[in-house]
Amino acid sequence: MKRATIEDVAALAGVSRQTVSRAINDKGEISPATKEKVMAAVRQLGYRPNRQAQSMVTQRTHTVGLVIPDISNLFFPEVARGVQDTAQQHNYNVLLCNTDDDPNEEIRVLNSLQAQGVDGIIILGNAAEQTAMQTFADSYAPIVMVNRFIDHPNINVINVDNEHGAFLAVAHLIQQGHRKIGMLANKNFSRSQVRRVRGYEKALTENGIPYDEALIVGASPTLEGGYNALQQLLGEHPEITAVFTYNDLMGIGAIRAAHDLAKQVPHDLAVVGFDNIGLSSIFIPSLSSVHVDKYEIGQRAMNRILDMLDSPEQSFAPIELPVTLVTRESST
Repeated sequence: MKRATIEDVAALAGVSRQTVSRAINDKGEISPATKEKVMAAVRQLGYRPNRQAQSMVTQRTHTVGLVIPDISNLFFPEVARGVQDTAQQHNYNVLLCNTDDDPNEEIRVLNSLQAQGVDGIIILGNAAEQTAMQTFADSYAPIVMVNRFIDHPNINVINVDNEHGAFLAVAHLIQQGHRKIGMLANKNFSRSQVRRVRGYEKALTENGIPYDEALIVGASPTLEGGYNALQQLLGEHPEITAVFTYNDLMGIGAIRAAHDLAKQVPHDLAVVGFDNIGLSSIFIPSLSSVHVDKYEIGQRAMNRILDMLDSPEQSFAPIELPVTLVTRESST
């Protein structure tokens, strides 16, 4: 069966080829009645736009790349859904790539997406070295990065207020009467660069509690990482009565480790996580957590890519999203 063409749609609808194009691409330059007449013809003929031909004209493929470090982490699917839903509203497709938080794999993925001609790239949890990212951005735009700042004209940034979120979590633990508070941080954490560590330190010092880096253990931000890190932390510092974790997976792993060490949560050890993934509210005991609107991150990231495509010469300010603290059984 011959595939329907845009000319076939125009003939059936009794309009020009250009009018069909405007209707399909939702340009808003035709009347609603005309658009409905065109779309009825599209449905009747089963017409599908030829994206390859369109890209030759527009120099766009209507695809974006979404680079994620660990798709099994329940934080990222919610972000991806925000990207996907927003992309669909603008007739874009999303290519999802998982890097396992490996810097070399991330650069390989980025080069592959560039070779495939995607119109823009959204990067979550960037692992590549700053110099490698800057080199890549020298030859590719636009890029939106989430939760990492790299100063480059082709890169725009969306940040969650991580420092304030960590501050809220630790201040809550202090309000509950805890003075010996540890932290399970992401592996290879840096006091000067990791905002969640800075927020942890700020909450302690503002409440007259000395900051002690020995009370921080870095590990993989996973269930297993949280489990092993808490066992190490309590083995070295059994006096700790509360812990703030880099994310909820580490927090849930920490709760399991506390159980295996015969410690009751929150009576013997209070735990607060970060991200407020869906699992946190149904786990027993339910996990207190810093809430991040993950779906909004995806929406804002995709919309910013579109903004940068439409206005390539414009400089866009970084976006910072607020956070709130949700208290549950693990800390109260």
